[in-house]
Amino acid sequence: MSTIAAHFRSTLGSFELDAEFSVPAQGVSALFGASASGKTTLLRLIAGLDRAPGSLTVAGEVWQDDRRFVPTHHRALGYVFQEASLFPHLDVRGNLQYGWKRVPVAERRIAFDDVVDWLGLGALLAQSPQQLSGGQRQRVAIGRALLASPRLLLMDEPLSALDATSRAEILPYLEQLHRQLELPIIYVSHAFDEVARLADTLLLIEAGKIIYQGSLVEGLTRLDLPLAHRDIAATVIDTTVAAHDQALQLTRVVRGAVVMELPGLHGSPGASLRVRVAARDVSLTLVMPQQTSILNLLPASVVELAEDAPGQVLVRLALDDTLLLARITRKSAQLLDLRPGTPVVAQIKSVAVA
Repeated sequence: MSTIAAHFRSTLGSFELDAEFSVPAQGVSALFGASASGKTTLLRLIAGLDRAPGSLTVAGEVWQDDRRFVPTHHRALGYVFQEASLFPHLDVRGNLQYGWKRVPVAERRIAFDDVVDWLGLGALLAQSPQQLSGGQRQRVAIGRALLASPRLLLMDEPLSALDATSRAEILPYLEQLHRQLELPIIYVSHAFDEVARLADTLLLIEAGKIIYQGSLVEGLTRLDLPLAHRDIAATVIDTTVAAHDQALQLTRVVRGAVVMELPGLHGSPGASLRVRVAARDVSLTLVMPQQTSILNLLPASVVELAEDAPGQVLVRLALDDTLLLARITRKSAQLLDLRPGTPVVAQIKSVAVA
C-alpha cells in the first residue's frame, strides 16, 4: 500500500520534537493531541514551511532526506489554515480559480464543478469574502486548496476559529469530501468529536512524540492509551443503513452481525453511516434482558479490563469484527465477575448514540 512516511527531529527552546510515522496515502489521518503537543510544528515540517532534520516520502516520492529538500512551492500539497485567509479583492469564484488556473489542464485531478457541488458553494460564487460567514469562508478555503490538484491535503485545525453553529454547518461537507475523494488528508485537531467523525487513521502525539499510529477504532479503545481514560472516551462503528421505520422514526444500521436502531431517519438504505458510542453510555449484563426500553442489545465478549477513575473500570469489548468500550463501576465488574473471555450483552440506549 502507498504510504506517507516521515521522521522529523527538532528542538525549539525546551520543546523537543522526535516524531516518526507511516500512514496510508488515502483517507483521513487525524493528528490528534493536546495544545502544544507538536501538531502544528509537525504539519509545517511536512509542508516544508519549516525545516528540521528528517525524512519525508509521499506515495513513493521523496520530499526530504539527507540529500534532498523539496521547497514548499514544489510540493504537490494543499494547506488549509485555521483562518480562511481568502483574497479580499476576489469573489468566491475568483478565489477558487486562483490555484486551479495555474494547474495545466492535463494535470487537474479534481473538477471545478465537483468541488463547488461537494462543498455547497454554487450560490456563493459571485459573493465577496466579506459577505460570507465563517463557515462559508472556510469551505471556500478548502475548495481553493483542492482545486490546486494536490497529492496531499494538510488541514491545521480548520474549524477551531469557528463558533459551534459554523462548525456544525461545515462538518457534513468534510464528511462529503471524505466519501468522494481518494486524496490523502492529514487533519490536525484537538477536538475529539471531529476526529471521531472524520478519521480513518489516528496519529496520537504527546510531548513531541507519536505514541500511537494505526486504525481509529483501535486507538480509541486501547486501554494503555490516554483517550480511553478521558471523560469523552468513546468508539466509532462504521455501519451501513439497512432500513427506516417511518412510523416510529427509527433507522436500522448493520455491521456484520451487529444490528442497531437509532432515533431519526438517517441516510438512504445502503449508505454508510458512522455512529459514535460513549463508554459511559454502555452497560453490561450477563443474560439477554427481557421487556427493556433499551433497543440495542449486542452480544459481546470481554477483551480486557483496566482501572479508570476512582471506583470505575474500563471494559474493552469485542463485537463481531469491531470494538467497544464500557465504563462501569468496579463494584459492577466484581458482581458480574468480568474477566477476559466473559460473554456479555452490551446495552446501548438508542438516544445515546451519536
